[in-house]
Amino acid sequence: MLLLIIAGAAGFFAGSYTYAMANPTPRTVPTAVVGAYDSPQGRRFIAGMEKALNASLKLHVYEDRSTAVEAVDDQKVFAVLDVPSGGQRLTLEVSGASGATVAELLADAGKRVGAATGTNVEVKDLKPLQRGDPRGLAIFYVSLAAVIIGFVGAIQLSVHAGALNPVERIAFTAAYALLGGFAIAAVVDWLLDAVHLPFLESWLILALTMFASGMVFTMFNTLFGRWAMLPTWGLMVLLGNPSSGGAVSWPLLPSPLGVIGRWLPPGASVNAQHTAVYFAGHQHAFPFLVLAGWALVSCTVFLVWRHRHPGGRAAGPAHAAP
Repeated sequence: MLLLIIAGAAGFFAGSYTYAMANPTPRTVPTAVVGAYDSPQGRRFIAGMEKALNASLKLHVYEDRSTAVEAVDDQKVFAVLDVPSGGQRLTLEVSGASGATVAELLADAGKRVGAATGTNVEVKDLKPLQRGDPRGLAIFYVSLAAVIIGFVGAIQLSVHAGALNPVERIAFTAAYALLGGFAIAAVVDWLLDAVHLPFLESWLILALTMFASGMVFTMFNTLFGRWAMLPTWGLMVLLGNPSSGGAVSWPLLPSPLGVIGRWLPPGASVNAQHTAVYFAGHQHAFPFLVLAGWALVSCTVFLVWRHRHPGGRAAGPAHAAP
């Protein structure tokens, strides 16, 4: 049975990541438009972009560029297309910080469509990535570390500290989450200087991610005993990480994954961290509610059915006979 489970896990692991990330393809790209976007020049360029991308641009009309840029900061759109009246140069402003893969595809398509249609197009990066993270993958990696070490830590508590009672187990999970989140942020920012983090906010996001991940394993350990690794691995690694939007932005993910990923701890962690690093002042409550929700549900299930958890110790005086 173990041989079959391990072999199947290997295949599902490779398959889930390949399906989600090997060939990112745009489907619908939210794009802000300003100015005379409905002019013949604007319609021709937009039609050319959709043909080049083999995807639709979901247009959001704004009165001026500043409002459109605000929408980029709020992560409602991934680019701003400014079409001035009078046949002047079009400006396509992509946002590398919103998604490096999306920005790269839009910028490349914009240049090709401009040349093909005879349209004068200027392509700019409105929100460039940090120099130490040119592909925008560092946030995915730090979130991945928090997720995996979060449930691995809970596994180690079960193996090496099985006598912990429920309250102690939750407390120690919170403790290693706080220390682990600090270590991840310190290594990535202070030691490697890869990404400059808003340290306290990033630390707390990582700690909440680790705690939620650890408690998810503890919940499954309560419900399924020694088979707890299967649902934990499936939820967090096979489904959660590929659909998180960290390695491939959600407009390029298969549609179901782009929706599901935001409701799982890895996706919520990536979203919160991404906003904290690149869109300060525009943080959303939703990813924190997702992480807190998973942690609360997991703790509740563990405490309600704690008698089913394989850990804990018998109550009674320490000198009592076994």
